[in-house]
Amino acid sequence: MTTLRQIERLWVARRYETLFRYLMAARPEASFRLEVELARAIPAAALSLIRLDELCQSHQPLAIELLRTLLAAQEPDGGWTDPMTTALCLRALLSCQGAGASIERGLFYLANLQKTEGAWPNVPLRRLPADPYVSAYILYQLGDQPRFRETVRFLDALNWFDRHESSLDPEARRLWDRASSRCRLGQPAEPTFSWS
Repeated sequence: MTTLRQIERLWVARRYETLFRYLMAARPEASFRLEVELARAIPAAALSLIRLDELCQSHQPLAIELLRTLLAAQEPDGGWTDPMTTALCLRALLSCQGAGASIERGLFYLANLQKTEGAWPNVPLRRLPADPYVSAYILYQLGDQPRFRETVRFLDALNWFDRHESSLDPEARRLWDRASSRCRLGQPAEPTFSWS
């Protein structure tokens, strides 16, 4: 189990790749692709902030430092480098009931990148083809967040996966299986009828 002290030690030593791998190892979304694509300082800060929230330690000075790091790294377009990093940073900011312009700009960034059919590309160029793994990762990180659902074309994204589920590669399918259960959280319940 990752502790506040372990996170702080690796963060202060600037061992971001090690910190990211250490934090990601116990998470359900862990994969080699994530380690290759996201093992950098900003994703490590976001994942650390999420973990501190899970440990009820978001009041610690380290959490404030991580939060400042995330806010300072947000790019003028509202994102953090790419769609997956943006989703992870947004989840970190939303983890403590966060609010504010940075979250709104990040959500708007993802909404603008979303392709008309509902999926997201791998890089911040909307004209590139949809990437099922990236789309599943975004939905895994944010699919249970009402503000995300209101900002993006959430149902279009779910429908995209319904239409393409049979063609997903094993990694995208595994992540989508996890994301789909998270996306069902917060959905309106089926109407119930009382027969009196």
